[in-house]
Amino acid sequence: METCSVAEIIDLRSDTVTLPTPAMRRAMADAEVGDDVFGEDPTVNRLQEMAAERCGKEAALFVVSGSMGNLVSLLTLCGRGHEVLVGATTHMFVQEQGGAAALGGIHLHPLADMPDGTLALDDIEGSFHAEDDHLARTRLIALENTHNMAGGRVLPLDYLAAVREIADAHGVLVHVDGARLFNAAVALDVPVSALLECADSASFCLSKGLACPVGSLIVGDQDFIVEARRNRKLVGGGMRQVGILAAAGIVALEEMVDRLAEDHLNAKVLADGLAEMPGIRLDQSSVDTNILFIEVVSPDVDPNHLSAELREQGIRIAAGGKRIRMVTHYGIERADIDRTLAAMSRAIGSPARIG
Repeated sequence: METCSVAEIIDLRSDTVTLPTPAMRRAMADAEVGDDVFGEDPTVNRLQEMAAERCGKEAALFVVSGSMGNLVSLLTLCGRGHEVLVGATTHMFVQEQGGAAALGGIHLHPLADMPDGTLALDDIEGSFHAEDDHLARTRLIALENTHNMAGGRVLPLDYLAAVREIADAHGVLVHVDGARLFNAAVALDVPVSALLECADSASFCLSKGLACPVGSLIVGDQDFIVEARRNRKLVGGGMRQVGILAAAGIVALEEMVDRLAEDHLNAKVLADGLAEMPGIRLDQSSVDTNILFIEVVSPDVDPNHLSAELREQGIRIAAGGKRIRMVTHYGIERADIDRTLAAMSRAIGSPARIG
């Protein structure tokens, strides 16, 4: 597989900074296109068919972002006044502007996320309301896999099955925000469809570890996708010659999934090196995929100053409060990990192990 040249800057802030591969750029330039509003763009139609097959669902729909994918899914599955059980630190609850409430009148009921990214089964079970005129009717359980703010943790298969059992017992639906769902599948060495047996609908991003410039997909049964297409239009998502973007998505699904294991390995090497440095707390066992969070515990180390010092050395990290996030991705090589560890070592005054 082709690789792009490594830039002088090592950007570990997010896997959203990935650049499209040379193969993607060629596919985009050569894409056969049509008007997708008429259903006549052959390239996006092919991508949607591929995504549905990979995910074990009847149909799929291309949307511009993961946030749009989640919003469209909730608008399709829920009515005004319905309640969604969701993790309190999930992207859907914290970082999507409350879109489901603002645009759909859908109430998001936050539950405490466990350190491993799961919602406690007892908390889910205890959150369903009896028929009471004062309370919103619970309609859906939303999960995030991998869980970003938990450090890219993967939800286990037996946990997903247990959530499905609870949902079925209460007659509610399950949506999976799978922005990094393929990372989860690679980490568990299972087909992505195995992670969605629990789900009535799901979204996944092409523009993170899979390295596309734009786009996400939502998947579900045929009736769901028909209604989701209408709701995509409602929020301004009718597109024309979108095959130019979809072409990159086809390359991603064909060429970029298996290589996610390289990102996971680089994240573990990075975590092992950082764990040896003083003033930093890091649970190496929690690094499931390509995301790791560092807690700065030394009073002598200010995360914002550390971030600024690393930036001067050409390394970008995401610092907030006492936490630092680093994300490995396409375009980050092992040499970049070594360089980052050396720079961190200099910044906090500790010898780093460079493997």
